[in-house]
Amino acid sequence: MKRVILSVTNDLYSDQRLEKVCNSLVEMGFDVLLVGRRYTDSPTLPERKFATHRMRLLFRHGFLFYAEYNLRLFFYLLFKKCDLLVANDLDTLLPNYIVSRIRRKRIIYDSHEYFCGLPELNGRPRVRNFWHRIEQHCFPQLPDVITVCQSIAEMYDKEYPQRSGEKVRVVRNVPLRSRQPVTLGRADLGLPEEGRLIVMQGAINRDRGAEELILAMHHIENATLLIIGNGDVIPALHSLVKAENLDKKVMFLPRMAPEQLANYTALCDVGCSLEKDTNLNYRYCLPNKLFDYLKAGIPAVVSDLPEMARIIRESGAGLTVSDITPEKIAETIHRLLSDSDLYNSCKRNALAAADTYCWENEVEILREIYLSPSPQKTKATF
Repeated sequence: MKRVILSVTNDLYSDQRLEKVCNSLVEMGFDVLLVGRRYTDSPTLPERKFATHRMRLLFRHGFLFYAEYNLRLFFYLLFKKCDLLVANDLDTLLPNYIVSRIRRKRIIYDSHEYFCGLPELNGRPRVRNFWHRIEQHCFPQLPDVITVCQSIAEMYDKEYPQRSGEKVRVVRNVPLRSRQPVTLGRADLGLPEEGRLIVMQGAINRDRGAEELILAMHHIENATLLIIGNGDVIPALHSLVKAENLDKKVMFLPRMAPEQLANYTALCDVGCSLEKDTNLNYRYCLPNKLFDYLKAGIPAVVSDLPEMARIIRESGAGLTVSDITPEKIAETIHRLLSDSDLYNSCKRNALAAADTYCWENEVEILREIYLSPSPQKTKATF
């Protein structure tokens, strides 16, 4: 049985994409080990079909964290038995790449986002240049590259036409087709039993429209906003809610396991994904929360950005917002909730779209990549 080691810089608790990938690899017959990090407050991982290893680190953020993690990962991979290495995102690529060269092992790069276009790198040219130089060094030598949407794949193919492998393949971050029954109601979960529920879930970071959505609640009657997840703007959002006297209209819930999150999502009436066009990563993003909304059968209100808007317009599963302002967001949500025919049509279309945008379809592409013959081994050059 071939051993595959996948690595990522998060704590493995709520990474839906990696959990699906690892489970699919187990079903293909691989012996799977997923490597990540462990925070002091990281929840205990549930029992899984694959092995996990979480490294305890001295540093939590910034350059020292990345330096420590990459160094620790390098030595871990260097001496761990494996047949295949999988780097998830640019912040794990360098140690995987070097070890693959030293040990003559096959490597796959799974880029979950356009890393050098992250909003966290805006206004930080030295940091962006550091990551870009790593990408420029490694990318042309990578035989197998996967990413989450066609737009990002095309950007990589254009930027690195000399790459030794095939074109970048797309495996979208979509949920499994099967739906778990909703066993808990609003009262069971401590949610308002009256009125509409609007949800924004996942990574709640800068430029994702959370501030504007909160302010939009001034203009939306008989509704409560649920913000489920963690991120760098959560403390500021709490302050904003308090300053705007919206405590009775906005609820915060911490990040949770995907199975638990699905129950909350299914009880909501509208799902929001409101990324701003401030960087390339968001411009071409295709967040998994959008597909979670479709699976739950709730209409989505999303930014008018290429990938998200295309899915919403083709499926008819929601509405797009032309400008990420409180007024436009409120106007769009009101239009959806006040027109029962439109709402019910979007709800039906969301459920239908979920059967198309499901992991069972994406996994066939994954199977082609992982089960294909290994590329010819090259000399250990760096």
